Amino acid sequence: MSVYLSEEKRNEIFAQYGGSAANTGSIEGQIALFTYRIKSLSEHLKDNKKDNSCKRSMLTLVGKRKRLLKYLQSRDIQAYRSLIEKLGIRK
Repeated sequence: MSVYLSEEKRNEIFAQYGGSAANTGSIEGQIALFTYRIKSLSEHLKDNKKDNSCKRSMLTLVGKRKRLLKYLQSRDIQAYRSLIEKLGIRK
């Protein structure tokens, strides 16, 4: 199952985490977008356990988000800490 977001939802995510809706290249906005997509895919997988293509795409997104978080942590530790607290990821 592919997750296609409406333009309004995508703009809302980038406005909340990236600073403005037009700032789609911000690391924080991309991480928030990946987190939203991962949550929706995991909800889908709760009902459809054998959907291997969905599972693979979710794991791909998790890897991308992990790399972006690692980059953000090396660049700006305060932004990293505040973002993971806002999104409720990590421990």
